[in-house]
Amino acid sequence: MSGGRSGEKSGLWRAGHKQARACSLRLTGVGNPLQPRRCQGEANDHPCPSSACHETSTETPEAVLERAHETLNDELAAQLLDEIADHTPTFFEKVVLDLMKAMGYGGWGDAAGRLTSAGADEGIDGIIHEDRLGLDAIYLQAKRWQGPVGRPEIHKFVGALHGRRARKGVFVTTSTFTREAVDYAAQIDTKIVLVDGRTLARLMILHDVGCAPAQTFVVKKLDSDYFVEE
Repeated sequence: MSGGRSGEKSGLWRAGHKQARACSLRLTGVGNPLQPRRCQGEANDHPCPSSACHETSTETPEAVLERAHETLNDELAAQLLDEIADHTPTFFEKVVLDLMKAMGYGGWGDAAGRLTSAGADEGIDGIIHEDRLGLDAIYLQAKRWQGPVGRPEIHKFVGALHGRRARKGVFVTTSTFTREAVDYAAQIDTKIVLVDGRTLARLMILHDVGCAPAQTFVVKKLDSDYFVEE
């Protein structure tokens, strides 16, 4: 990864990343997300004086399932980012390339998408075909960072694209982008797509990169047409 391979203090970075994730994501009921939520008083075996705590929930079963699904996905997203933090920058570049292929970019064989050589990337971490015919190329930059990515990094990436006469690029980070970086990417003629850590994890879940289905629930409803007598 350009400008960051040799300078990362991976041990401190990983520890800080995991601590930040633990502080920002406190999930409850993950072991059984369909279990009804209890008030704090009941959880401590004390009677709860508030009648609002004991009102019957108005959530439909479908809404409960959707909420449980979101809770599980939030936990999985945090796990994916933690796993990435425990691996090398080169592995993260591979993750980004694999995700692009899973999303339908590239084509057949290694020529459809590849990582650039370490130390000789000149600001480009990977290249992948936009379609199976290879009519255009998309250039990739992968930054495994803890702090926000600012406008200067996006500006460097744009310069690297211009050096290759490229028009399209995807900049992926495990952290976030500053407002200045987002505004800059939206104003320039070169098409730059910014993917932050939250979006990255969600895309990995959606396209089964680094994760796999564990259980499938089929929700059925009454077929009222069946009960129509002629």
